[in-house]
Amino acid sequence: MRDDIIRTRQREIAAEHLLFKLIEYVESRDPGLLDFLEASLSHLGDPAQDDSKDDESVREIARRMIAGARAQGTG
Repeated sequence: MRDDIIRTRQREIAAEHLLFKLIEYVESRDPGLLDFLEASLSHLGDPAQDDSKDDESVREIARRMIAGARAQGTG
């Protein structure tokens, strides 16, 4: 179980890095991606079907990621 948790964390870190680099690349060539992503957040939700479902927490994570990308100078 611990190995699965570690592997999941490692995949999340790698995916987040690649996503930020992709956003940086696209935003530098065609500004507006971050605004587009930000405008889409009302459609983002948590797919859980149990009491752990928390759409707003998922949106807040996305907001922080967008703010981080803006702060790094990609937007």
